[in-house]
Amino acid sequence: MTNEPAGCQITFWGVRGSVPTPGPATVRYGGNTSCVEVRADGQIIVLDAGTGIRPLGLALAREFDGEPINLTVLITHTHWDHIQGFPFFLPAYQPKNTIRVLGYEGARKGLAGTLAGQMESPYFPIALQEMPGNVVIEELQSFSFQLGLIHATAATVNHPGIAVGYRLATSGGVIAYLPDNEPFQELSAAGAQDQADLQNGKLIEFIRDADVLIIDSQYDSEEYSHHIGWGHGCVDDVVHLAILANVKRLYLFHHDPGHDDERIDAMLAHARAEARGSIMEVFAATEGEVLTLKRLTD
Repeated sequence: MTNEPAGCQITFWGVRGSVPTPGPATVRYGGNTSCVEVRADGQIIVLDAGTGIRPLGLALAREFDGEPINLTVLITHTHWDHIQGFPFFLPAYQPKNTIRVLGYEGARKGLAGTLAGQMESPYFPIALQEMPGNVVIEELQSFSFQLGLIHATAATVNHPGIAVGYRLATSGGVIAYLPDNEPFQELSAAGAQDQADLQNGKLIEFIRDADVLIIDSQYDSEEYSHHIGWGHGCVDDVVHLAILANVKRLYLFHHDPGHDDERIDAMLAHARAEARGSIMEVFAATEGEVLTLKRLTD
């Protein structure tokens, strides 16, 4: 890999949920759907393949300038906003490149079948198997696995269908990525408080002590009251869980397609007010933002 950063480098290529939202009202935070690049310990890891993977692919092609690219794409789930950019991922069209796509079983088909389905005629002119790159799709059988020197773990999350979050332990720090998740408040509302506490406790342990938590914070509290059970997070609940888990940096993610830049500004201000008194820093994920974590030995 060229230009390997010292430690761990995180780049946000897509931060929006549900559907791309280009236009002047979203230009500051961005309108591409979920895609985050992590570079650490000699690995390039791409978290999800929403429309943000297209500009990532263009940037990689410029950087490597004909040299082979080897990377891993981790798919959290196969809802369209997390896979729809893959047919436009330029490195997958170069024979010298190797693209590993890892994830779990799709909601109704296997992972490979779901990814291939969106590229079938009449939806797309090129079939998945016709991509010239070395595209290897594997369904993970364990919730703990290695990506080179990086130890990765996965956990199921509260979202319709089969969906997971990932935790990456790199030499520069720990990254937790849960782009679609609803804390189990609906169980509490239904009178199952013990079950809600149990499930939220598991989530807290999964994200505990993360240096960076990137998590679904789609709704404010008023919106969430009308979307309970939809599988997306309320910013108030997310901040509370992150504080309990001793997270160092929280990134609000999966911005609602109906939220313009000013609305996200307001949600960020509210989240920071909720986090006041804790050591946690709170940010709203922004397309194009690059975060570098130093090595643990520095």
